[in-house]
Amino acid sequence: MKKGLIPLGIFLVLVVFLAIGLTRDPHEIPSALIGKPASLFTAPLLDAPEKSFSAKSMLGKVWILNTWASWCVTCRQEHPILLDLSKSKAVPIIGLDWRDKDVDGLKWLARFGNPYDVVVSDNSARIGIDFGVTAAPESFVIDKTGVIRYKQNGMITEEALRDTILPLIRELQK
Repeated sequence: MKKGLIPLGIFLVLVVFLAIGLTRDPHEIPSALIGKPASLFTAPLLDAPEKSFSAKSMLGKVWILNTWASWCVTCRQEHPILLDLSKSKAVPIIGLDWRDKDVDGLKWLARFGNPYDVVVSDNSARIGIDFGVTAAPESFVIDKTGVIRYKQNGMITEEALRDTILPLIRELQK
């Protein structure tokens, strides 16, 4: 009789884990980089490859690194939200044109508008690898000391901006 209880016990444990898993948001993938220093990368500017941007120049500021690409459909959906955020001047936004051709990124920005304070090119995806980027868009809130405080997997929605990102930025800017 006790041997029959073992499979039942294993089944019940699996049911509990499945039930817990079903209550989680599949879009919320925790990042191991939260609370760790961001990569202090240097990269060529998208519109002037002979010049470069260094993430070290952002020390002392709270900022957002937004990973995007011209081929990314979701990036196009996110773009109006970034344009509005840019107009508010609430936070500097650095664009990381990820795994894209520079000419395509430039055409895309010319067509849809440029919400970024600076746009850098990451054709080889080296910077994206340092940040653990798995798909575009992904965004990171980085504090004044260069530490990653938040990661948005997928597009920034109006709700995420209003309820999570902007309150965090305001707190970090104090």
